[in-house]
Amino acid sequence: MFNFFSKKRAAEPLWFHTDIHCHVLPGIDDGSPDVETSVALVERMQRWGIDRIIASPHVTFGTFPNTRATTDAAQADLQAALTAAGNDIKLSHSAEYRIDDLFLEQFAAGDLMTLPGNIVLVENSFLQEPWNLDQLLFELQVKGFSPVLVHPERYSYYYSKKSRYEEIHGAGTKFQINLLSLAGYYGGAEKRFAEYLISKGLVDYVGSDLHRTTHADAIDKYLCSKDYLRHRAALEGRVGNDLIG
Repeated sequence: MFNFFSKKRAAEPLWFHTDIHCHVLPGIDDGSPDVETSVALVERMQRWGIDRIIASPHVTFGTFPNTRATTDAAQADLQAALTAAGNDIKLSHSAEYRIDDLFLEQFAAGDLMTLPGNIVLVENSFLQEPWNLDQLLFELQVKGFSPVLVHPERYSYYYSKKSRYEEIHGAGTKFQINLLSLAGYYGGAEKRFAEYLISKGLVDYVGSDLHRTTHADAIDKYLCSKDYLRHRAALEGRVGNDLIG
């Protein structure tokens, strides 16, 4: 008898094991609201094959003015809960800096939270490119930082001038795209432009950008898809997540 129902594809593991962009530190931004949720999200990530998390809490003027004190305290709370649960995943944090006045203040003070290798994650506004973006990215490099522009596929003002991607990347700033973009979670345009960046060889890192359970559900579904196999084939051996530190 014919089976007219397609068999569900089993989830594939991620080809990298270090997530450099996620919001699982509890209670300090729009990510996980509490320790219990954070532990559950970490366990979901481990099922994908992640064994090292470098969390990236938002630092934005007026909404999430996080400092080293607030982020260290949130990491300590999560680490204590993971240890109590017998979970020995490697946990640390940097930050995801919105390019705004608070970032400029912390940069001037020499107090940026970075990944190993002095890598600093920066994000544009979703409304428009910062007027001084090129100069700021240059100054970061002059001061010994390695800037990474996170989720460039989500900045719709680049869609009509794709040459900006090559200009920014060619000047020394690396790019990190989101698993959620590749999964189509935000929409078709973000997925297409993530794939465009892959095709141009402009993807240096991949991050989950995990904030909440619905994000984890979307990634679970994506890891069962043919799209994931196609993206993994294009990116495996080309991203530097596991080379950090």
